[in-house]
Amino acid sequence: MSRPWTADLGDGTYRNPVLNSDWSDPDVVRVGDDHYLTASSFGRVPGLPLLHSRDLVNWTLIGHALQRLEPAADFAVPRHDCGVWAPSLRHHAGRFWIFWGDPDHGIQQINAEDIRGPWSTPHLVKAGKGLIDACPLWDDETGEAYLVHAWAKSRSGIKNRLTGHRMSPDGRELLDEGTVIVDADTIPGWFTLEGPKLYRHDGYFWIFAPAGGVETGWQGAFRSKEFTGPYEERVVLAQGRTDVNGPHQGGWVRTAAGEDWFLHFQSRGAYGRVVHLQPMRWDAEGWPVIGDGGEPVPVHTKPAAPEQPVEAPAVGDDFPGGRYGRQWQWTATPRPGWTVEHAGDGLRLSCVRTAYAHDLRALPNVLVQRLPAEEFTVEADLVLHSDEPGANAGLAVLGDAFSWIGLEAGADGTPRLVHRHAEGTAEHERDAAHPRAAPGGRARLRIEVTAGARCRFSADTGDGFRPSGQVFAAAPWRWVGALLGLFATAPAGTGPAGTAEFSAFGTGG
Repeated sequence: MSRPWTADLGDGTYRNPVLNSDWSDPDVVRVGDDHYLTASSFGRVPGLPLLHSRDLVNWTLIGHALQRLEPAADFAVPRHDCGVWAPSLRHHAGRFWIFWGDPDHGIQQINAEDIRGPWSTPHLVKAGKGLIDACPLWDDETGEAYLVHAWAKSRSGIKNRLTGHRMSPDGRELLDEGTVIVDADTIPGWFTLEGPKLYRHDGYFWIFAPAGGVETGWQGAFRSKEFTGPYEERVVLAQGRTDVNGPHQGGWVRTAAGEDWFLHFQSRGAYGRVVHLQPMRWDAEGWPVIGDGGEPVPVHTKPAAPEQPVEAPAVGDDFPGGRYGRQWQWTATPRPGWTVEHAGDGLRLSCVRTAYAHDLRALPNVLVQRLPAEEFTVEADLVLHSDEPGANAGLAVLGDAFSWIGLEAGADGTPRLVHRHAEGTAEHERDAAHPRAAPGGRARLRIEVTAGARCRFSADTGDGFRPSGQVFAAAPWRWVGALLGLFATAPAGTGPAGTAEFSAFGTGG
């Protein structure tokens, strides 16, 4: 897997984005010299990714906090835009805490003594529709605990306001019915206020919250001497004269060196929501100033922090011991038998029988990861071990529209190379190129992605790489960027349908 993007420029400076992938709605916390970040994972499993950095520029994925989504029946099938929305990550009383809002079920919480787990099972703090973007605060000055959340109009009919609660110190229950503490309908020009992050600083309650929508919005800051308000507001980060559209929704962190920084996302269509790092200071009136006078910075001096190697979340995978790496997630809760254990390297997927083999968007057994950069090449070796007519496996770009290239057993069981796609409104996939022979049921698959998420598919079945079909423009889901995927399926029926083996998922030529 080619990785052309490096945020750390090696000369004491960095460039944005620091995470050039879909780490949507990031939140960050510091413990000692270590910084940890989590992000929305929606309906994918495992959920709640956990990233680590010492300098806020170089990040590695160290695991996930959520191993299954509840209620289980709801997430047995793909729910690409549902599930975990905009989590908040905090450290209090020697434990890590993550709160998030599931728009269909309510506000949930998990906690752990160690960031790597084990994490507690999800606890429903507040049930209801449209409760999103939850954030707790433990006030060390008073010993009180609080929670603030936003609203999804699609479920509740309410938007553009923030509701606050007093909370039990153990984070398990709310102590009142809740009060609207910020009503942005009363603020001229403000709309779609959401994503609040709650802090205590300089004698004030602070809420950092975005507004204006993901494509064109801005970052706001609110302060009040009392938790319930009234709050003053100010726009503290906006696109201005830059090309960074809608810079907002993230978290403030103070480093061990005493520097203040703000991590936020930028929505980039099929690439999802990439993460930027902005310097932050406080002006003479006590308000935060983010970026370069309230505009995003493209390049900046790195935070003062311990030395750290140039790193980024892993993408390539040789599947050592037959296991997939942390960068992979399933599109729904996994079931026994989807993967086949074996002693060697390479990932063996069962050709899962399904009535939905014609539409990858409906399949729970697709193993996915984020697009890793604006331009990249990905390759994978595939061997299809099946003579079941219609059994297939491949490498996909998956979103509201999708395209994949791979192998399929024909009517006589003979493997052939196929390339298929489906538009966003299509209920069935179509051939993107004429099928061709695949001797031995083997192929090396390749997708080259260029600016604009334009994808060129090709494959080598023994006579060198040959292009296949037209250029495909990757498409996001509503809130989720396009994904790279591996899968294996077979038509509905009974009995085993064979397996597919993937290996050498990595750098193209």
